[in-house]
Amino acid sequence: METKTTRRDFIKKATVSSIGLALGSTGTFSAKSYKNIIGSNERINMAVMGTNGRGAGLAQNFAKQKNVVMRYVCDVEEKALAKGLGAVEKAGGKAQAERDIRRLLEKKDLDGLLICAPDHWHAPATVMACQAGKHVYVEKPCSHNPNEGELMIQAARKYNMIVQVGAQRRSWPVLMQGIKELHNGIIGKVYFAKAWYTNNRGSIGLGKEVPVPPTLDFDLWQGPAPRKAYRDNLIHYNWHWFWHWGTGEALNNGTHEIDVIRWGLNVDYPTHVSSEGGRYRFKDDWETPDTQIIDIKFGDDCLVTWEGRSCNSRDSEGRGRGVIFYGENGAFETGDNSYKVYDLKNKLVKKITTDDIIDGRDTSSPNVNLDVAHITDFLDAIKNNRKPNADIEELHKSTLLVQLGNIAWLSGYRLELDPSNGHIINNPAAQQFWSRTYEPGWEISL
Repeated sequence: METKTTRRDFIKKATVSSIGLALGSTGTFSAKSYKNIIGSNERINMAVMGTNGRGAGLAQNFAKQKNVVMRYVCDVEEKALAKGLGAVEKAGGKAQAERDIRRLLEKKDLDGLLICAPDHWHAPATVMACQAGKHVYVEKPCSHNPNEGELMIQAARKYNMIVQVGAQRRSWPVLMQGIKELHNGIIGKVYFAKAWYTNNRGSIGLGKEVPVPPTLDFDLWQGPAPRKAYRDNLIHYNWHWFWHWGTGEALNNGTHEIDVIRWGLNVDYPTHVSSEGGRYRFKDDWETPDTQIIDIKFGDDCLVTWEGRSCNSRDSEGRGRGVIFYGENGAFETGDNSYKVYDLKNKLVKKITTDDIIDGRDTSSPNVNLDVAHITDFLDAIKNNRKPNADIEELHKSTLLVQLGNIAWLSGYRLELDPSNGHIINNPAAQQFWSRTYEPGWEISL
């Protein structure tokens, strides 16, 4: 059975439920239609931190919402700051520029912060924002290391702030429908799930220490990270592949699909995690794996595996990225705002599709309308003082799975874990990667 969900079908079903957008509120709406979902005259004053890529796209999307005023754009590099200001202007707004996040969070006319800065900034900026009484929409991964994820949860709860993580799939309506079917047993008990991500990234070469460009405040860019010399192959994107600031492909992209898997399995913490891989394609400064397998075990009930290929974009299962659940009665496959169900004879028995076009390699905005579904959920959570679809507590659990994969790879151990909280058991060599040191004066404190 194949069902094509049209814009008209979803508009007929559109409503807002107590847990956020109902399944009818889909990314197939126009951006203009989305702006009317909440229908409130109350304005939420927002700022964005980090606007070279994804931040500019999200800032523009936030600024388009009728109940949002994008008041401030914050970046430590002049060109990126200009890009963010221009994005807000394209949406019909006019934001003020600010280079220092500390000064930004002192603003009294600010309700929420959109964080799109490098990974090492996600947790510190989130905690700082919560302490300043600001709600937070933070891009994935929510944290640089497991300890930071736990601190983010504590900050959100202590200061009673909404913290939404940019795991947009949690608000994709057709996928929400599919996960509900999975929970209701459409393929029976699930015992194995796999996810994958592919790309064709080039070499970053061998960088040289050079003077910091006059347009960049590199000291503020590093912020909470202990100081290292500026190199000419670090900024703007290659920091992802250096452990000091980034988290590798596993968290850069694997977080999305692993979150869908944990959501679909309805599980919390694993019992064992292992990982193999390396930097194989090029010999350069890239430190994290470009080819990696992470295996995650949930007791005797289920096995999860993630495959990352940063430098070879050959599809798996006909997709560059995706998820498959294998159950006692068949398989469930998804990779976007759609899904397919197969029986044990590999016969397609159900197919739900939409007209959404998703470019998973567009670092600015893979799909504008589906982003708005997640933005709308965040705004509604603020309005109604409820947990959002991608609440920090839920997304910490998902992020932790791939963080543990990286820790297993870095330490060379198969990790044994406490299934009540995901903590590492009896392994000092691995435990050293649970947290990090900070630049003096930048320590996270609650």
